[in-house]
Amino acid sequence: MATFLYRIGRFSYRRRWIVLGLWVVLIALAGAGAATLSGKMSNDFSIPGTEAQRAIDQLGERFPEAHAGGARARVVFATPEGKTVADPDMQAAIGRVVGALNGAPQVARVLDPYTAKSISPDGRYAFAHVTYAVQGMELTDGDRDALLDAAALGRDAGLTVEVGGDALRANPKTGVVEVIGIAIAALVLIITLGSLVSAGLPLLTAVAGIGIGLSGVAIASRFVDINSNSLILALMLGLAVGIDYALFIVSRFRHELLVRKDGAEAAGRAVGTAGSAVVFAGLTVIIALVALTIVGIPLLAGLGLSAAATVAVAVLVAVTLLPALLGFTGDRLVKGRLFGRSTPDPEADGGPVPMGERWARFVVRFRIPVLVLSIAALGVLAIPAADLRLGLPDDGMQGADTTQHKAYDLVTTGFGPGFNGELVVVAELPAGADPQAVPGQLAGRLMTVDNVLYAAPNGVSADGRTALLAVIPKTGPNDVATADLVHELRAERAAITEGTGATIAVTGVTALAIDVSTRLDEALLPYLAVVVGLAFLLLLLVFRSVLVPLKATLGFLLSVAATFGAVVAVFQWGWLGDVFGVQETGPIMSMLPVLLIGILFGLAMDYQVFLVTRMREDFVHGASARDAVVTGFRHGARVVTAAAIIMISVFGGFVFSGETLIQSIGFALAFGVLIDAFVVRMTIVPALMSLLGRAAWWLPRWLDRILPNVDVEGEQLHKAEEPVREPVGASV
Repeated sequence: MATFLYRIGRFSYRRRWIVLGLWVVLIALAGAGAATLSGKMSNDFSIPGTEAQRAIDQLGERFPEAHAGGARARVVFATPEGKTVADPDMQAAIGRVVGALNGAPQVARVLDPYTAKSISPDGRYAFAHVTYAVQGMELTDGDRDALLDAAALGRDAGLTVEVGGDALRANPKTGVVEVIGIAIAALVLIITLGSLVSAGLPLLTAVAGIGIGLSGVAIASRFVDINSNSLILALMLGLAVGIDYALFIVSRFRHELLVRKDGAEAAGRAVGTAGSAVVFAGLTVIIALVALTIVGIPLLAGLGLSAAATVAVAVLVAVTLLPALLGFTGDRLVKGRLFGRSTPDPEADGGPVPMGERWARFVVRFRIPVLVLSIAALGVLAIPAADLRLGLPDDGMQGADTTQHKAYDLVTTGFGPGFNGELVVVAELPAGADPQAVPGQLAGRLMTVDNVLYAAPNGVSADGRTALLAVIPKTGPNDVATADLVHELRAERAAITEGTGATIAVTGVTALAIDVSTRLDEALLPYLAVVVGLAFLLLLLVFRSVLVPLKATLGFLLSVAATFGAVVAVFQWGWLGDVFGVQETGPIMSMLPVLLIGILFGLAMDYQVFLVTRMREDFVHGASARDAVVTGFRHGARVVTAAAIIMISVFGGFVFSGETLIQSIGFALAFGVLIDAFVVRMTIVPALMSLLGRAAWWLPRWLDRILPNVDVEGEQLHKAEEPVREPVGASV
């Protein structure tokens, strides 16, 4: 591997114009393709094979006028003190709002409060249901403005009018906070590399990589359904790993250039050594992301594949385009001065003892207390994870000043919490059944079930074979009792429909949340087995050791537990919520655990590969096992620290996104990288490595014979006396 990448790095450096030209053409083609072929992103959330999804699909086929897959809005009215919705002036005002809603773009159906009987017992509250013909992400800003403008007509008449529902959820967008994260990353690069040119290269190559990656995702959206959050996640990961991968290669190139005074040779050796670590680190991230497809939830599969493709492009850019760009900079990377100081070499052996080496010596000397304290600290951080509650975000988790949250509160006040968690029962009626009588009978049966507050027919298809029923629980959408009600309805369906001949299925947001949790529970162990198993084999090849991959995996579990604890404390308990921009607390997004495990595992292995590869490199080249821990840490700590800070900055920028899923992912990844890089990889790992000594590199002889030697540490390059021969025609 090292020799192969050495050839690529050396060739790219010497034939830089050709390599640069090919990448420019590729970027131009990707941009043109994205501009002309990109399709529409969606927020469609489906979980094939579940009862809730089958019921939605059934409605789409047999009851299309119900627009089961369309966006929905709920317009909630509250009258002034002393008035009710039955008063003529209030009734006229609500009528004007309903009339405007009926004429709004993309609206398929409006159920006014008087027809639907959606009026509170005291007569002061009412709500109208609005169903759209398209999904929420297909609505334009003009469509949403029309919805809000209709609500304003009621406010002008003295009503309190608020709007909730997924119709108001726009496509997630990046903002200034994400740019701040990139600015911090640029500052860290300048401080670490000491040169504006050196700092600019990782940013330039990262932008090139995510440009191609995001363009590819946009083009793919024309042919397959891709969730709108896929672009944000791909941007988040592509930017973070793109900068980090380039940082490691640039840092190694500068070191090799100072030692060898030959740009082509320095580029070859930088790509052959640091580039090998980049390739294998990238593979672990890609494996973890692609494995999300086995969960069986299209949203997760789309997120994983989009981000994996962008990471793959970042790796290719790092080992080909980057060495070509290094050919244009030449020795300016080592001759530059910043603030009157010479450019430092983070990987040099001479000079003053760096902080990384002093830290490594401290950890090695006090390895037992360091291990105990580090593991205990992570254990304390993990305590809140025991209270982890999963669910899907609803309007109650929006900001307190948003119209969605206000609508949620008005419904709770006027009708009760269960009206925010309405269940939908789809009834398939037998041939010849009375389409008016049978739904009424079913509603009566449903009213007898514990925790059901209200049940009523809500429409029958044109052929009289499919009926909709609205079931209102007594408890809120995220209450455990509501989930129990869904289970009971499904378990007792035979008794509920006895004598009617109808078959029923339960769907709705709460039912979907339960099915998501069930699917994730079933898929979590197979997913972990695939991700950890494949990554273990990959690390086995990289380090030619059994204990190092095992230790890496166990350290990852500590990081995940501590991260889950922090996520619960901030997003569920509300600790430091104001600091991180968390406006409302509530259950953690159901998909976050499996998504976090997949992404964080790949990123955790990045630092494992980068840091421990340097230790193995020194060990292979003659250092004792314990000395290799210190010298490897000396060479890699400064750059790994910078890389971790960059990732934390990039991910941290997304903490202030308005999208709940992206916000929680950004926080979880930023905190996870913080814990994994500084506590696990830079504290627990060197302590354990020094404790194990030579045993850390133990590999059974039979396994040593059958494992291919990928030579990530560049042993063959050090053995070679002469540079590897260049391809014929290569220019100097």
